[in-house]
Amino acid sequence: MPETIDGPHGPVPVRRYGSTGARTLVWLHGGGFFRGDLDLPEAHEVAGALATAGLAVVTVDYRLAPLPGLPAVGRRGPRGRRRHPVPNDDVVAVLRAVRHAADGTVLLGGASAGACLAAAVTRALSAPQRPDGLVLAYGFFHARTPRDPSVTRTVRGHRRLTHHPTLLDRANHNHVGRGSPTETAFAGGQDLTGFPPTLMVDAECDSMRASGDRFAEELSAAGVPVERHVLPSARHAFLNQPGSHDFTVAIERIVDWTTG
Repeated sequence: MPETIDGPHGPVPVRRYGSTGARTLVWLHGGGFFRGDLDLPEAHEVAGALATAGLAVVTVDYRLAPLPGLPAVGRRGPRGRRRHPVPNDDVVAVLRAVRHAADGTVLLGGASAGACLAAAVTRALSAPQRPDGLVLAYGFFHARTPRDPSVTRTVRGHRRLTHHPTLLDRANHNHVGRGSPTETAFAGGQDLTGFPPTLMVDAECDSMRASGDRFAEELSAAGVPVERHVLPSARHAFLNQPGSHDFTVAIERIVDWTTG
């Protein structure tokens, strides 16, 4: 059952998996910033699999952005939809609470939009407050999605449309809002000096991989230890498919890295 952690905009629901141990991962689901919750396989199944492998996991039900094109829907109530920086503030509150209670290493990670939030939060924090490591699955990290025809040609099915770089840019704009600075919302293209060691697990056939490619280069250029795996023939959101080959491989990569 979810519990809550106090945040600057109200209680933040979280769910804990596994027993408290030497390593705890704070994990953020994806969903384009405007959908997803703690029951999403990308949250629940991932956390359960990692906990079975011995990693303590805390999943976060951060505040979602407005529905694209319907900004007035769902804005009321204590869990009303809000744009950046509210989701980031929720994540920071949980990260601080977990670090305060933890005896060992605290990691931060996420998938897709959750990976973007994890990287942006890490960059915004001062060095002593940053997580000890980052786990980023098929994330995007730039306000404007890098255009790479060699990547977009690999995308198949409905995501050729829904994950077209132009629509991804619109989702990013919906997350931040009109007139707001993007520097604190997207870590890509910013100064990444002092970032913690980072694991990246990406999908080969994913238009967001262009952002992952560039972000990995930016991290390396900043002197950050990066381990990156691009799963051959994998598609976006493979962590939403528990039991699949790509899900299993990704969990193995995360376990190996976090326990190594």
